[in-house]
Amino acid sequence: MSTRLPHEKGFHVSWDQLHRDARALAWRLDGQGPDEGTWRAVVAITRGGMAPAMIIARELDIRVVDTISVKSYDHQLQNEAKIIKTPDASVIGDGTGILVIDDLVDTGKTIEVVRKAMPKAHVATIYAKPMGCQQVNSFVTEVSQDTWIFFP
Repeated sequence: MSTRLPHEKGFHVSWDQLHRDARALAWRLDGQGPDEGTWRAVVAITRGGMAPAMIIARELDIRVVDTISVKSYDHQLQNEAKIIKTPDASVIGDGTGILVIDDLVDTGKTIEVVRKAMPKAHVATIYAKPMGCQQVNSFVTEVSQDTWIFFP
């Protein structure tokens, strides 16, 4: 029995699939905000969360969109996650009514750092791996921890 490299158990996602899955996540989030079902803003975790956040913001008719940038990888080596760009604090506050969107939660380390900055935000991802599932409030598809997702 041989040991697989991370990319050998791959899940290839097309632009069409990413779009469908982001819309499915938007439908799950529709009417779930704390202010009579509405959300105040969307914050994308860059870079992977930008395309899904744009689709979700459009589907839910949310006009306020910002980003938070977290760096945890240096090439393919994972380091301690740290925020290198924050969203507008006057809009975001403690995160109440804010949707934080990313493409994937893997180990949950990135989202753990984001949660400290916006503790009351609703964190949603399209794909989730078991080690990170507890860090998100909503997701569309769970994949095994040893699956490497190839995004478009």
